[in-house]
Amino acid sequence: MIIAVDGPTASGKGTISKQLAKHFALPFLDTGLLYRAVGWTLREQGGNADVAADALAACVFDAALLDNPGLRSETVGGLASRVSVHPEVRRALDKRQKDFAYQPAGAVLDGRDIGTVIAPDADVKLFVTASSEARAVRRFEEMKRRGEPVNFDDILADILKRDERDQNRASAPLKPAEDADLLDTTNLTIDAAIQQAIALVNAKMSGRRDSDPA
Repeated sequence: MIIAVDGPTASGKGTISKQLAKHFALPFLDTGLLYRAVGWTLREQGGNADVAADALAACVFDAALLDNPGLRSETVGGLASRVSVHPEVRRALDKRQKDFAYQPAGAVLDGRDIGTVIAPDADVKLFVTASSEARAVRRFEEMKRRGEPVNFDDILADILKRDERDQNRASAPLKPAEDADLLDTTNLTIDAAIQQAIALVNAKMSGRRDSDPA
């Protein structure tokens, strides 16, 4: 079973995806970490995130980098969003994602183009979203817990900027797959969102079984 979970930043898709993987005993990949690793590597190389050649050069990194907690910083997240607009970067990372998705054990992947580009024939596709204000509050609280300097207006502005960049890029823009189930987490606790996601997966898989020829 392949479960594709897409959505904008701070929508809750990462936490939901991890719990889906745990619940259904499937391998999990946060594909956003790949782009964050590119952003991190580019910064270490002194490159420009808006220059395609610099971003592509940063696509070569050791897999161990994905375990670096520094990838979760807001600065690296902003760089990840900027490098992700380059088609060359997306092509360079596509194979790694597709290999993970189509392994025999199945998989859960979360990102922004899983259901539309990486695994368009996934068994289940979820698009997790929330209002920009709710997502800004979540990111604000998360950064406060980490002891990072934080300003709500700056966070909201950054989220709106990332949304605009992700939704309007020429290559693999952020959008729901036509057959994706929408999950709006604006007014949901994380536990309620996880339970709704599990219910959506179960319903989809039950429908598939019912439609299979005897």
